[in-house]
Formats: sequence, C-alpha cells, structure tokens
Amino acid sequence: MKVDTILFDLDGTLINTNELIITSFLHTLDHYYPGEYTREKVINFIGPPLYDSFYGIDSGRVDEMIGMYREHNLAHHDDLILEYKGVYETIKTLHEKGYKLAVVTTKKRNTAQRGLDVSGLNKFFDVLVSIDDVEKVKPDPEPLNKAMKALSSSPETTLMVGDSQYDILGGKNAGTLTAGVSWTIKGEEFLSSYEPDVMLSNMSDLLTFLEVGVR
Repeated sequence: MKVDTILFDLDGTLINTNELIITSFLHTLDHYYPGEYTREKVINFIGPPLYDSFYGIDSGRVDEMIGMYREHNLAHHDDLILEYKGVYETIKTLHEKGYKLAVVTTKKRNTAQRGLDVSGLNKFFDVLVSIDDVEKVKPDPEPLNKAMKALSSSPETTLMVGDSQYDILGGKNAGTLTAGVSWTIKGEEFLSSYEPDVMLSNMSDLLTFLEVGVR
C-alpha cells in the first residue's frame, strides 16, 4: 500500500533546537552540579521526556529542575531555533500533494506549538500530539496511534520520521514504516543501528522515497 500519512518528530527532525536544549540542560545542571556535566553528556538527554532525564539524576528534585530548565528554554527559545535545509520546502510540497501530516513529540504542547509557529511550519500540520496528550511516550506506540486515529490513517500507509531511536522504535512498535534523519545529533551510524526503512540525508530525500514529483 502507498504511504498517505507522515508523522514527524519535532526537535532535531523538523527544527534544529539542539543548541537550545543543550544550553538549557547545562544551565540547569551547572546550578545543581557545577562542572559535572559536559555537552557530550548532555546529548544523551536529548529524546526522552524531561522527567525521565532529571529523575535519573536526582529523583527528589525533578520538578524543581524541570522548572529551571523550562524557564531558561522559553527565555531563549526564539533566538536559538534554527532551520534545517530543505525542511520547509519539503513539508510544503507534501502538504500541497495532499499527504496527511502530524507532529508527534515528547514536548509540552505550548512549547511544541511555539516551535512550529516560529519556524512557519504550523500551517502545514492539522494534528499535534504532545506529551500532554498521552499517558505513554515514544517508543510506546500510543502517541503514534493517537495521531493516526486523528488523521483516520492506518499503520500500513503511515511513515514515522525522526532523529532518535525512540522515533524509530515507536514506528516499529506501531507498525508503521520508519525514516531516520542523518542530521541527528546522536550520529547517523547510531541511528542506523535501529534499522529504519530509509535514512534521509536531506528532508527532500523524502520526496524521492515517496516518489513525489517536485514542481
């Protein structure tokens, strides 16, 4: 069956928030554990929900650390978001061609929506599934299933696109096709080890994979 639905992760896939996330983690962790956390260590926290990352560090101060993280993140949000080459044009083309599109993210809804607004991608997505909308996050299939239900889509005709193992595993667990992005901060080799159906070097490669004609 031909793909008619595409689910996208947000951070690290559609918009480059790597520096925003890293500096927010470092700001928070330097406050509680001065000098203990490097950029390299912080990269490991990209992908899972904030609660899980901070719980593994200090289960007694999770809410406190999340609060500090979010305060810094929101204060610098618009200045530190960057575009990935080819994303806007590709999403625009998919939208024009009638593909059903959704964002599936572990971010809170208001922050995710802000990222879509700042990047100008908001007009292409009718469905956004955030951490506020589910009980379980990727790699559990619940968020993907919720997005597919909202779009009246089936796993057999759906593709999940993301930059982390949680996206690829989430797609596999939900029964969709999967696409990894080579610009993942965790490295293309790492993401390839989870065996996505296709690895994209540029988001425009998605058009080739789907055999979409570009005007």
